[in-house]
Amino acid sequence: MVRVGIVLEHKISYVGLEVNPTKIYVLTKLPLPSDVKSLRRFLEHARFCRRFIRGFSQIAPILITSDWSQPFKLMCDSSNVAVEAMLGQKKDKVIHLIYYVNKTLNKARENFTTIEKELLAIILTIEKFRSYIVGFKVTVHNKDKV
Repeated sequence: MVRVGIVLEHKISYVGLEVNPTKIYVLTKLPLPSDVKSLRRFLEHARFCRRFIRGFSQIAPILITSDWSQPFKLMCDSSNVAVEAMLGQKKDKVIHLIYYVNKTLNKARENFTTIEKELLAIILTIEKFRSYIVGFKVTVHNKDKV
């Protein structure tokens, strides 16, 4: 009889359902998120483990509420098929996420040059977060020098 096994990426033993140690190892080796793709990767791994961590949403809140006395940071990026944007604020020398959005490009926009896609990402970001940023100091960050 098998005493311990991995089923559907979970460790099952006489104790009950546990996190697969391989998943914990991968999570500890991930670099700190520095862009949208790495943030998504981290959130996917964290989502997998959250059911095993009591009070996970209180311990590690993903989004924060706006501090209207602080300037906003807009971070945007584009790929061949989508644009992504984050609205955040710097707090304790760390940028905290307030809002995240992505949009798939239509066929016509997929044909844009890299510079055009980056500029489109900036325009769509400003349009999306307009209600947050009108009248406030804003810094736009883009991975490419547009």
